[in-house]
Amino acid sequence: MPYRSAPGIRATPRMLIATTALAVLVAATGEPAASAPLPLGVTAEARPSRVTDRVGALFAGDLDGGHFCTASVVRSDDRNLIATAAHCLDDVQNTVFVPGYRDGEAPYGVWRVTGAYVDPAWQTAEDPDADIAFATVAPLDGRQVQDVLGAFPLATAQPDDVTVTVVGYPNARETPLICANTTKKWSSTQREIDCTELSGGTSGSPWLTSSGAVAGVLGGYEGGGTVPEVSYSAVLGDTARALYEEAAVSGG
Repeated sequence: MPYRSAPGIRATPRMLIATTALAVLVAATGEPAASAPLPLGVTAEARPSRVTDRVGALFAGDLDGGHFCTASVVRSDDRNLIATAAHCLDDVQNTVFVPGYRDGEAPYGVWRVTGAYVDPAWQTAEDPDADIAFATVAPLDGRQVQDVLGAFPLATAQPDDVTVTVVGYPNARETPLICANTTKKWSSTQREIDCTELSGGTSGSPWLTSSGAVAGVLGGYEGGGTVPEVSYSAVLGDTARALYEEAAVSGG
């Protein structure tokens, strides 16, 4: 099975009504837009903001190891939780999270992944409907990652046609991309989105609603997609909610 992650980590194949990619995030934060308006389905470089900086790249070992997936900070009792695709967490002990990563710099530090919460259906059979996971990160300089950056809540039971903003790190780029569009039903358990340039490395990218909640992560069917113009996410339902609640309450 191919995955939308970087070469060397796992094998990678990988308008409608006018709006702005950043407007979806601005609605959640009240911050001014950082770039010119973009139509739905158009991908551009994500400018730094309090929201986009909660998204980061996953690296193998350190910044020299190359980034291979994307993750985002989500709310938890211990303030130390990130969300990504399950297929991004094969080597937890050798993975670090770098929020706001740009051009070789880690403006908020390098956070070591310490543990993972993955659905048993993924662990036993790599079920694409279970391709979401949560991971804990160690404190840095005495602070938890949520205290530094804030965090997204999780949004489950979303409609088939919700408009979301995707923020992710293609492994061929050193800056993140952003794109907003309306999701479509691929199956009863999978949703798709049309956004260009979301190639290898964007696995785990959050799908953010207008309220700033994570409604999906890039992954699932075909490991997130075999072409960069169409991406997928498993539907986040009761099972994903239960996994999140376990991680959010007991993550240490």
